[in-house]
Amino acid sequence: MSRPNVLQVGRFPARFNERLQRDYQLIRLWEQPDVLAERGADIDIVVTSARYGCSAEQLAQMPNLKAICSFGVGYDSIAVDDAKARGIVISTTPDVLNECVADTAIGLVIDTARQFAASDRHVRQGKWLNGQYPLTRKVSGKKLGIVGFGRIGKDIAKRAAGFDMEIRYHKRREDPDSGYRFEANLKALATWADFLVLACPGGAATHHLIDAEILAALGADGILVNIARGSVVDEQALVAALQAGTLGGAGLDVFEDEPRVPEALFDMPNVVLLPHVGSATEETRLAMENLVFDNLDAFIERGELITPL
Repeated sequence: MSRPNVLQVGRFPARFNERLQRDYQLIRLWEQPDVLAERGADIDIVVTSARYGCSAEQLAQMPNLKAICSFGVGYDSIAVDDAKARGIVISTTPDVLNECVADTAIGLVIDTARQFAASDRHVRQGKWLNGQYPLTRKVSGKKLGIVGFGRIGKDIAKRAAGFDMEIRYHKRREDPDSGYRFEANLKALATWADFLVLACPGGAATHHLIDAEILAALGADGILVNIARGSVVDEQALVAALQAGTLGGAGLDVFEDEPRVPEALFDMPNVVLLPHVGSATEETRLAMENLVFDNLDAFIERGELITPL
């Protein structure tokens, strides 16, 4: 392919932005908001992320688009069906972030149960002078249910096994080689589990998969951890369950309307809130950046992607 026009949908870290600007014929959407109407037919490749996506409306304005290279593994904000119907190929950045996201999941399990972040605030605010922090919940030896058992789900299970946790998982189809018990019924898994960790894709198929019924099944002693997508959880039902005490706690790295988070969660000591940092380490983000560029270069040079969706 001759030097293609690359559309960057949104801002990325400075290092990534600079490399895109230096090495490619780049158009930045936020700097030229009318560019799709004016030059949409000139765009060959889109660089985006789960945060920015690429909508059906945007695709319709780019009749000659050939590829979408996305930073991250989530693709629910990309009009995948529309793209595939037109033969537009899509890449993501799988595998390189599995370990850090799985680490985050276990970190949220521990912090939500043991309330380390809240205990830290207890000390910093001088409250220890007035008495000890209340007793919390044990993690080792407890029952962990994992919703979604792909690469990240399996890495979560591997880590949880180090805490002698009993592990079961739920997904569309059983994985006979997993070494863990499959639970076809999500409500049954939630009823059984002490911790329910979400590691499934976002999108229409999993929208509000975790609703009031599942939260009630998890119960007043159960803890929900979400490192998947905010859309997987009915956030209003989650807030209601926590306020009513019918759910024991929640560790959340993702939200329905990021970066907006329900303020009702802010003062709950049994809730840990992270700003979508599951893969946010220097090492992992650099690996993700490199994989985006590897996909870009492979498509420009050979017409193929290294990690196609």
